[in-house]
Amino acid sequence: MQIRILVVDDEPDNCEYLKLVLTKEGYEVTTQTDPTKTLDILKSADYHLVVLDMMMPQLSGTEVLEQIRKVDSDIAVIVATAYPNVDTAVASLKAQASDYVKKPLEPAEFLATVRNALAKKGLSKDPEADLHRAIGRTIRDARKTQELTLKQLARRTGLSVSLLSQIERAESSASISSLYKIASALRLKMSELFGDA
Repeated sequence: MQIRILVVDDEPDNCEYLKLVLTKEGYEVTTQTDPTKTLDILKSADYHLVVLDMMMPQLSGTEVLEQIRKVDSDIAVIVATAYPNVDTAVASLKAQASDYVKKPLEPAEFLATVRNALAKKGLSKDPEADLHRAIGRTIRDARKTQELTLKQLARRTGLSVSLLSQIERAESSASISSLYKIASALRLKMSELFGDA
């Protein structure tokens, strides 16, 4: 399952930074600099987590969080602020924020907070999907390094172009036999296919 995160922050640089950090971890990220559009975005697709800036010009993070809770009592929400204080922390927790964090956000701590907030909702990234992505990435990188097309790799392995393409895009899990044929064709050890997984 692809975990979708909405980042709401009036500073475009903060949005881009958080998108980069979260996308690298495999999350699907949408950003929004206008807090008044938050509910429309949440209604347009299934999101699992909102990262919400506290201090925004049109609406405060607390106001946005209260609006979110009127339509969705379950979505995880992390409130981020450069100016933490007791009042905003209490208001956020009253409106059922999953967490309240201080900016600037340190990537490792922030990602741990995100994982924790998702885990409380019974959501975690699928380790099996991560493995399929790592295998697909390794195969694609090795194939491109050797300047082979999918068709050429198909000829070497006896596997179909569509199956190889699905394996590279992590849309299909490969059998051990298929992985062995691919590793042999790319002159890789089986263990090398698993990359950094």
